[in-house]
Amino acid sequence: MLLLVVVSCTATPEVVDACVESEPVGFLHGLWHGVISPVMLLAQIWVEDVAVYEVNNSGGWYDFGFLLGAGALASRA
Repeated sequence: MLLLVVVSCTATPEVVDACVESEPVGFLHGLWHGVISPVMLLAQIWVEDVAVYEVNNSGGWYDFGFLLGAGALASRA
């Protein structure tokens, strides 16, 4: 059940539609995507529409959040 909840919050690679219809995601989304990145990497193997990294992002702040989220997991391992 937990895996289903985590995978339901993933980014999708439908770049053109997302960039036209929505605002770029920022720091908090980057942080969350960094935390769930190991699950997303595994999900990407079986599900074609799943992406580890959100393409429609705000730039440096999203990247910073992503690195913090992924780094937080690495420091606990």
